[in-house]
Amino acid sequence: MEPLLEAALKARDNAHAPFSKFHVGAALEDVDGRIWTGCNVENASYGLTLCAERVAVFKAISEGVRKFRRIAVAADTDKLTPPCGACRQILWEFLGNADVILVNLQGKTATFKMRDLLPEPFDASFI
Repeated sequence: MEPLLEAALKARDNAHAPFSKFHVGAALEDVDGRIWTGCNVENASYGLTLCAERVAVFKAISEGVRKFRRIAVAADTDKLTPPCGACRQILWEFLGNADVILVNLQGKTATFKMRDLLPEPFDASFI
C-alpha cells in the first residue's frame, strides 16, 4: 500500500473518540514529499472537536509548511468517508484543487479533486 495511505491508517489509531467511537486518520503530503498526520480529537463539547484533516493541516502550517500536494483520509466504514464541510473549506484554502484520497480498513480507495467535493468554494478572492 502507498505510504500516504498507510500513514493515514496509522494516524487513525491515535484518534481520541470516546463519544462517537468514530476514529479517523489523515495524512497530508507537502510539496517536498513530507507527510503530516492528524487524527480526530473529540471533546465533551462536540463543537470543540477537531477532525483529522484539520489537525494534519494545522500541524503542518504550525511548522511553516504552506504548499501541499494531496491528502488521504482513513476511516473504518464500508462506504468511504469524505471530509466534513468545515474540513473541505480548510482543505480548499490550503490545498486548492488537490487530490483527496479516501481509504478504509479493507484497503478500498477512491480519489476526488477538491473542486468536486466543494463546488463554488468561498476563498480569499471574495474578500
